[in-house]
Amino acid sequence: MSDALLQSEIGGVELIGRGKVRDLYAVGDALLLVASDRISAFDHVLGTGIPGKGKILTQISLFWFELLKDVVPNHLITAEVSEYPAQLRQYAEQLEGRSMLVKRARMFPAECVARGYLAGSGWKEYQANRTVCGIGLPEGLLDGSRLPEPLFTPATKSQDGEHDENISFERLSELIGSPMASELKRLTLAIYKKAAAHAESKGLILADTKFEFGVIGDPQHEAHIVLADEVLTPDSSRFWEGAQWKPGGAQPSFDKQYVRDYLESIKWNKQAPAPSLPEDVVKQTLAKYVEAFRRLTGHEPKL
Repeated sequence: MSDALLQSEIGGVELIGRGKVRDLYAVGDALLLVASDRISAFDHVLGTGIPGKGKILTQISLFWFELLKDVVPNHLITAEVSEYPAQLRQYAEQLEGRSMLVKRARMFPAECVARGYLAGSGWKEYQANRTVCGIGLPEGLLDGSRLPEPLFTPATKSQDGEHDENISFERLSELIGSPMASELKRLTLAIYKKAAAHAESKGLILADTKFEFGVIGDPQHEAHIVLADEVLTPDSSRFWEGAQWKPGGAQPSFDKQYVRDYLESIKWNKQAPAPSLPEDVVKQTLAKYVEAFRRLTGHEPKL
């Protein structure tokens, strides 16, 4: 397998920014999203990448965009490098399999989170208050319990750009207006329901996930909401092994748990600079991403 692509370099094209995983470029009226092989944990990008991770994430998102297009339109123009503007095609080696040309959208200032199971920060809050994001829940739930019904729990990015901050539906309504907040809630739960049913048919549990939406078009005329960014990948979602699900503790998952476990084992203080990863942790983590792709799509990823 080729080396990890830690940073794309697309000459002559405006770089808008680099996130923890994705590089974003301006291409005329469109945007170019490039998923690198960077991996982050505890809010830091690590010194070692996971070769092929960006390709797997992109191909999973493309699978879901297609599966969900009857629920909500998305921002994808094409992921075929041969269809990109001429100025980009010379960078095909960097872009093939890990990039998308997408429509520009006016993004909502919130992440739309759907939770079907109690886990992570939701479990911590439930232990303290019997709530998740302020929504009351019954007594007797465990870490990993299925919720009585899926919850919509929006979050905003904090000032430092590192942590998401849970907000109430009422606060989201204040930010973007009640009609739009209600529509994002409807779409989020509709997508979650369809995606969770598909995952279940493959022996997987979609415990929770987060989406980003934007608006395309003239607000005075034909503006419409689109699903954007990455969708239902192991980076943005918690997938569990259905056959091993047992509430009462952490569940076997398809994500970067190997990375987190390693970082905890070396007692890193979670401050920069972030450490590099040993080869066995890289291989185990990549294997989890490949298995998630295989299980969800029924195909092998193109690496």
